Amino acid sequence: MPVSLSSSKVIFDALKQCEIRMLSALPETWLVHLIRMADDDPEMILVRLAKEEEGVGISAGAHFAGVKSAMLMQNHGFLASINGIVSFAHLYKIPLLMLVSYRGTFGERDPWQTQGGNVTEPLLRAMAIPYSFLDRVETVEKRIRQAQTLAESSLQPVALLLMRDLMWEE
Repeated sequence: MPVSLSSSKVIFDALKQCEIRMLSALPETWLVHLIRMADDDPEMILVRLAKEEEGVGISAGAHFAGVKSAMLMQNHGFLASINGIVSFAHLYKIPLLMLVSYRGTFGERDPWQTQGGNVTEPLLRAMAIPYSFLDRVETVEKRIRQAQTLAESSLQPVALLLMRDLMWEE
């Protein structure tokens, strides 16, 4: 599998350094190692979702219980979560850290992924969700820490877009 185990480990370790102890996710190719690491780690709670929007409620519940969490999803999952993000996370000021595999951009091989790639950033901007790119191992720890800090201080959703250059070994 071309998904980078080493990059996934750097991401997972950075999440743990931010004291994130709960992850929610659906199975997704680029997230396979992150999901497995969360499932294998006794210090991490992995919540397997039936649909991505459920992760918004899971993260809200974790926030109210004093547990830091993050959502792992593909950008199509982000699109499926918009109602929960707008009507719950934005409305009730929930710090929501979203790590989104950014499918459908340069280098995408799967035609069914391309349309999601075309609308991800415009929708993040339209929803006033701050976002940044995770594209190099050297910047992962800093960007995850900064994104978590912003989500907590602003009480709003923040997205980190996982890029092909980081997630794949070609």
